[in-house]
Amino acid sequence: QVQLTESGGGLVQAGGSLRLSCAASGGTFSSYAMAWFRQAPGKEREFVAAVSWIGIAYYADSVTGRFTISRDNAKNTLFLQMNALKPEDTAVYYCAAQAGRVGRPTQRIGDYNYWGQGTQVTVSP
Repeated sequence: QVQLTESGGGLVQAGGSLRLSCAASGGTFSSYAMAWFRQAPGKEREFVAAVSWIGIAYYADSVTGRFTISRDNAKNTLFLQMNALKPEDTAVYYCAAQAGRVGRPTQRIGDYNYWGQGTQVTVSP
């Protein structure tokens, strides 16, 4: 099936930027909606951003204006550009795929079929 591998996490000072990548293999990447979720210690996993199979992007209110999700179907890769980072952005970030050529990606964890292992993002004050 589909394998997803995240990269690009690290430690950055508040106000800085970071770009996450998610490499996909083993499926028809261009037909999947893709999303980023995150989970901080002691918190529930939450939706961050998603992009449909035709490239339309959606964002959680907490990251709108700071984060940008994009995809390169030719390279089977998903990106999350994170700017103006805040300490509350600290979390493990997960890449996820939703099969079925959905018109608009959902924000529900259970709707996603494939998940990466996550990459740690730490934002210092």
